[in-house]
Amino acid sequence: MTATADAPTDDSTGRLLPEERSAAAWAISDTLVLTRRNLLHLTRQPQLLVFTFIQPVMFTLLFRYVFGGAIQTGDIDYVNYLMPGIFVQTVVFGSTSTGVGLAEDLATGVVDRFRSLPMSRVAVLAGRTLADLARNAFVVALMTAVGMLVGFRPQGGVTGFILGGCMVLLAAFALSWVFALVGLKSASAEAAQAVAFPLIFPLTFASSAFVPVQTMPGWLQAFATRQPITVIIDATRGLMAGPDEAAKLLQAGLLSRSTGTSVVYALAWIALILAIAVPLAVSWYRKAT
Repeated sequence: MTATADAPTDDSTGRLLPEERSAAAWAISDTLVLTRRNLLHLTRQPQLLVFTFIQPVMFTLLFRYVFGGAIQTGDIDYVNYLMPGIFVQTVVFGSTSTGVGLAEDLATGVVDRFRSLPMSRVAVLAGRTLADLARNAFVVALMTAVGMLVGFRPQGGVTGFILGGCMVLLAAFALSWVFALVGLKSASAEAAQAVAFPLIFPLTFASSAFVPVQTMPGWLQAFATRQPITVIIDATRGLMAGPDEAAKLLQAGLLSRSTGTSVVYALAWIALILAIAVPLAVSWYRKAT
């Protein structure tokens, strides 16, 4: 049976007429258009990408060559311990741009113009988070090159590194939806940035990103071991280290739990964040606009 027998088509192209496309197809199409729009916006302001890249490079060099000698990781090379934490820290800080960008679009009236178009409401949020996911992936790739230059050698091989990278990007996507909530409730881009940093600093630095949790005071260890950033870092570190190296990390107290357990907990945290943040962001977006 031909397409013309099932649904109206354009005589010149044979494609389905616009009104015959499903709501899901329109939402996907609109999301891809807005993702492209946000990525093009980024290429026209390359300084945003440069500054996003410079900060993790500075942290890498600081902890690798200034503080690294004072941080004891036993037989494990500190740079191999450090880089998974740097990857997660990079996407945590980078995810704040979702909130900043949304707040800016709301303040400048761009979202009002989107509302005047026959487009999916969720596409504005999804397009922003997907564009930021692509930017985070690019920055992580650049940081991988930097890590290699300073001695990072993932013992888990290519497979372990890719799995760890996927964990980092899943976390980045989930956190982008969290900061979308911040952007939707902020009056300006500056306000969104001001709100975001007090949220991410305690989670990033009171974690296993740079130092072993066991070196912290007991009351802080209880928080640091269980909070989502540490769980995600430990999962990433275990995957990139490989089974043998991860076993050494666990025995030395440099991992809070086994790699398999950390991966399960990390995925549970990511799923929980998305389950809460996505519907809440969509609801707030509809109210805000």
